[in-house]
Amino acid sequence: MHRPKSTLEQWRILQAVVDYGGYAQAAEQLNKSQSSLNHAVAKLQYQLGIQLLEVRGRKAYLTEQGEVLLRRSRHLTQTVTELEQLASNLEQGWEPSLVIARELVYPMELLTDALAAFLPESRGTRITVVDTVINGTNELIVNNQVDLAICGVPPKGYIAEPLCDLEFHLVCHPDHPLASLGELEDDRELAQHLQIVIKDTGLNPSQEIGWLKAEQRWTVSNFHEAKVILAKGIGFCWVPQHLIQKEVAAGELVRLKMKGASTRRIVLTLVVPQRDNQGPASKLLESLILAKHADTSGDLMPYMLVEL
Repeated sequence: MHRPKSTLEQWRILQAVVDYGGYAQAAEQLNKSQSSLNHAVAKLQYQLGIQLLEVRGRKAYLTEQGEVLLRRSRHLTQTVTELEQLASNLEQGWEPSLVIARELVYPMELLTDALAAFLPESRGTRITVVDTVINGTNELIVNNQVDLAICGVPPKGYIAEPLCDLEFHLVCHPDHPLASLGELEDDRELAQHLQIVIKDTGLNPSQEIGWLKAEQRWTVSNFHEAKVILAKGIGFCWVPQHLIQKEVAAGELVRLKMKGASTRRIVLTLVVPQRDNQGPASKLLESLILAKHADTSGDLMPYMLVEL
């Protein structure tokens, strides 16, 4: 009978070293010593007889052979993780905890309503809500790190249930120079001013999405921070309508109008990353979230503006 030369732990350590950009960073994330990680990868390479990593400077890089094997190892570790999770669900029957990824623009009031309805039936299930932006949301889905995810465009291969569409408005302070220009003919005027954008939460952002032509950009973590900056008369930003209704009504912010681009819309969807292993608590919460949007619908529109 053939006995494997390597262990799942060795492959998980290799994945962490690559994903976090080096032994020191991986050791911190895994709460292990750097020397133990070095030893595990060195032993794995010796057992396989193949060089998987090469260190240049302070960073470890995959070799060509290492890239092939790492890709295959991800399927293996993911399968084992899913198998263990399934066994846990079968044993416990009801999940002790649920993690929800919430795209930052999704109204927290809607999610809170669903959670409030879930609470009486929750059996003590602990809830963790993680605020994410674009690639950050999709990475959590692909890596099976969340039970439910409210996202924009889902990763390829995942089925998503539409929830609602959100409208974004281009806004600035009333004293900002852009506010006195009336309707803008095109985006050239915008490009001359400071733009406030929301940072993608992904570990490996791969593309830029939305209008990002301004030479000057300030990047912040959320729309609350963006609004604080706008209130000082600094910059312009695309902000979800529901987050600035009061400020616009009070005249604290003004909408900018531009021919053909005064408004943008996005659709938000609900994804269950591990549908085959979904437990009863997750199913209940999913149904409650969907129920909040049973009477709403929206058309697919361009995604939100962020800097990646």
